[in-house]
Amino acid sequence: MSLYKSFSHFLSRLGPGLLYAGAAVGVSHLVQSTQAGGMFGFELIIAIIIIHLIKYPFFEFGPRYTAATGQNILHGYKKLGKWAVWIYLLMTISTMFIIQAAITVVTAGLVTHIFGLEDLGGHDPQMVAFIISSALLLFSFTLLAGGHYVLLDKLMKVIILVLTLTSVAAVIMLLFDNPGHYQSATVSFSFSDTTHLVFLATFLGWMPAPLDLSVWHSIWSESKNENDNKITSMKEAIFDFRVGYIGTAFLAVCFLLLGALVMYGSGETFAAGGAAFAAQLMNMYEQALGRWAYPIVAIAALTTMFSTTLTVMDGFPRTIGISLELLFPQRIHHRNNGKTYLIWLLIIIIGTLLILFFYMTSMREMVKIATVIAFVAAPILAILNMQAMFNKNIPDPYRPGKLMWIWCWIGIITLLGCSISYLLL
Repeated sequence: MSLYKSFSHFLSRLGPGLLYAGAAVGVSHLVQSTQAGGMFGFELIIAIIIIHLIKYPFFEFGPRYTAATGQNILHGYKKLGKWAVWIYLLMTISTMFIIQAAITVVTAGLVTHIFGLEDLGGHDPQMVAFIISSALLLFSFTLLAGGHYVLLDKLMKVIILVLTLTSVAAVIMLLFDNPGHYQSATVSFSFSDTTHLVFLATFLGWMPAPLDLSVWHSIWSESKNENDNKITSMKEAIFDFRVGYIGTAFLAVCFLLLGALVMYGSGETFAAGGAAFAAQLMNMYEQALGRWAYPIVAIAALTTMFSTTLTVMDGFPRTIGISLELLFPQRIHHRNNGKTYLIWLLIIIIGTLLILFFYMTSMREMVKIATVIAFVAAPILAILNMQAMFNKNIPDPYRPGKLMWIWCWIGIITLLGCSISYLLL
């Protein structure tokens, strides 16, 4: 078999895992990982590795539950009791506006810089960010309401591949030819510095993604089963998930290295505004690869963030609809009820616009609030996923073993400890 055919066969095996990667590789990577490298050099690479290990079981349980039962993991929550579905639903509704706002404003920053819209209509930067964000939300609504999001799903493999190749190339070039600021830099991460601890919480809150994504991954897996008219085997589901999960960890390290090699020790700081930060990010690639790389990287970064914006905007109303069906089966008879989906889609857009208009001070603050919420809420979702997966309703051959059980408890205790410690800061 030729190399091309082998690679094509490999890509054909990927499904929901790549959708997961497309949703995960966004703010946490382009913004947070790059800033981590720029602020502390290579030190937080170990944090990326540790948080991926801690969260791994809880993310895996999404596609694992679907492979074991044929249903999404929200049905596992329902088997624990309606209280579990209520917890998930209330957490989703209480966080969806700020999460959507944070992702949208980062995407708007990229649009503003790439298309030179900084002086749009003579407005100040915050108003420009709001106008571009509003346009993005309207365009996203049009795509989702019209069912054209499928096209972006098909392009996801190319998008992630281009972003990965350009990021790896940039890091390699910088390793051989870089400004060398990091060699003389002295700033180190300190657990006694409250500012550093707050940044760590924002960094890890969405690394590799909020745990909500495990539920979405399970729903995507269920949809794939319906489209293929068969249940994906456990082996295939776990392989697909691991490719996406390991890929997001690898890209997080690449973005951290990019920030460390270009910004760490240079005396420069990352801008708080979306457009200004986007300019710094694009400049890193241009500095490493040359001007020829700018349009390629710009397209890859913008498409990645826009796909994240769309995926999140689609995920919230879809999971809310399923949750409501499980809670009120007599009133909502079909989980893909188009009317329910559109209503919640409009609610998300309106709520996001209100936050952006009245409370947006900077991209940095918006991202900080959203990531801290995810950081504090992580142990709750971790416990729900663990209880659903270790439930007696799961057939023995598909239930995780004792090692995974121990791994889960270590992760939950760690996440709880970190959340409580942060709240006590």
